[in-house]
Amino acid sequence: MIRMRHNDETPHEVNDINVTPFIDVVLVLLIIFMVAAPLSTVNIPVNLPASTEQPKPQPTMPVYLTIQANHDLALGDTIIQKDTLVSALADATKGNKEETIFLRADKTVDYGTLIQVMNQLRQAGYSKVGLVNAQGENNTP
Repeated sequence: MIRMRHNDETPHEVNDINVTPFIDVVLVLLIIFMVAAPLSTVNIPVNLPASTEQPKPQPTMPVYLTIQANHDLALGDTIIQKDTLVSALADATKGNKEETIFLRADKTVDYGTLIQVMNQLRQAGYSKVGLVNAQGENNTP
């Protein structure tokens, strides 16, 4: 038989929190983050597979179409008229519609003029157009 005492001795509630396990967990997490943080910034070397596709040769003479500040067009170093653009491009590309046309425009040329020339290129069948800009310069007005 088990006897229980019912005295005035009631168990006291403990109001103190045992923080030792909490401090242990925080320190372990701190060590994990201190070790993991430098590792996350290191570049991981990867040995990429090689492609069997042969690289396309770079054009020996790229075709540059230039829109000057006064809206004149130049194909290479030759000034051309807007109505002769298609025939001049056909001569420059030898009829190859897959050749990339590198389009250069003065920064004062308005957007509408640039789009008109790009539309002419698209209507002529030249869908590969590369826009050329000056690199390394501050182009802000």
